[in-house]
Amino acid sequence: MSISVAPPVPITTRSARRWAVLGVAGTAQFLAILDLFAVIVAFPTMSSAFGGASTGAVSWVLNAYTIVMAALLVPAGRLADDTGRKRGFLTGIALFGLASAACAAAPTLAVLIAARVVQAAAAALLVPTGLGLVLPAFEPREHPTVMGIWTAVAAAGGASGPLLGGLLLQLGWRWIFLLNVPFTVAAVGIGVWILPEVRQRAGRSLDPIGAVLILTATASLTTVFVQGGRWGYTSPAIGGCVALAVAATALLVRHTHRHPDPVISPIVLRHRMFRIATLGVSAYYLAFAAMVLSGTLYLSQQWHWSSLAASLGTLPEPLSCLLLSPLSGRIVGRIGAPAAAALGGATLAAGALWWIATAGVHSYAVMFAPGAVAAGVSTALLQPPLFGASALLPAGQLSLGSGVLMMARQTSSALGVAVLTAILALRPVPGLTEFRYSWLYLVVAGLLAMLAGARFRPAAPTAAGHPPAGVRAARPDADV
Repeated sequence: MSISVAPPVPITTRSARRWAVLGVAGTAQFLAILDLFAVIVAFPTMSSAFGGASTGAVSWVLNAYTIVMAALLVPAGRLADDTGRKRGFLTGIALFGLASAACAAAPTLAVLIAARVVQAAAAALLVPTGLGLVLPAFEPREHPTVMGIWTAVAAAGGASGPLLGGLLLQLGWRWIFLLNVPFTVAAVGIGVWILPEVRQRAGRSLDPIGAVLILTATASLTTVFVQGGRWGYTSPAIGGCVALAVAATALLVRHTHRHPDPVISPIVLRHRMFRIATLGVSAYYLAFAAMVLSGTLYLSQQWHWSSLAASLGTLPEPLSCLLLSPLSGRIVGRIGAPAAAALGGATLAAGALWWIATAGVHSYAVMFAPGAVAAGVSTALLQPPLFGASALLPAGQLSLGSGVLMMARQTSSALGVAVLTAILALRPVPGLTEFRYSWLYLVVAGLLAMLAGARFRPAAPTAAGHPPAGVRAARPDADV
């Protein structure tokens, strides 16, 4: 799918137009993340709507989106860097809107799942491409603030997904997808006029073999995490997925070393600070996604709240993140990126520890709310510096770097939820002991994110807002 693109509108870092770029890209990201979580509460309704379809069949409405989006993030980021980020973003958001309309109109479950696959492919294109458009519009000294807003939008989309899904479900499950349509139409209309074209790797050859290997490895690995609990981790299907993921990864490493311009540049793989940021994001999302889900399950299973009430109960997470994120730039500037990222991991671990210590107290204000607030604060502290690591790469690799970080987020989220599910399944009906075990796992993952954050030491910008001479331009692949 392709759409015509108007001539780019000049944009300067001092222009208010740069905030409009952030608004358009942020809206698209919010919708893409929202649709990852909003459908969860609609499973029973969808099952009834499609003639009593099994929970396993309906779960593919979520699983297909999770697997395809994770698998395509890196190839989509590379494609946007090579062919133009504006065109890629507009194509992605237009396709996302069309696929959302198809989901809402789906006459059968099979059609709905197929439309979700297309929707996920569109999301994989627009999310890293959006960040690749946003960061060049701002000066480097503004990047921590921009990343604070960007990650707050993503966190709000994820944390508010079950809540908005529950509210829209009162009108019917199809409204969960119809909500996207007017926003995508507006984003395309405004984006054609407002977004600058960023195409810094024109003329480079694509790497279809590398893209297929990444897609195969990521899709297989994500399938293991998403379906392991349902299929059984010792089943032949899961064993085949593991074998396929290992084989595809091995072939990808061999291919990357031999191809003159592989889909993941060696520059990205060799950049030490980018690798540390990727590890930090992975460790953090092993905990964060599981913490959001465990909180909802605790309110519904232990305190017997309704699904909608349990979703409302998690509001302190996105609200605290949204309130603190606009200040993240100042926080990073005052205490430094390593301290901010490490404090974010430690805060998440502290929130889980609080839940462990107070799990027997049946008081929302005393037991649940402080841990939920800590989770939201941790997002505002850790994610801006670590997701901003894509800006450490050469300018032509920015969308690719964003895709790598977001792929780490997606796969780690799936793994974190799988681990949480396995812990809670130690008993047919999980009790306080099983929830405490699951939160202890969150503590460990949060501390790992803290350690990675403490080791993340990007070069500090100069007073003019640019990195010191030679740090990025001379050796972007160095172990800085």
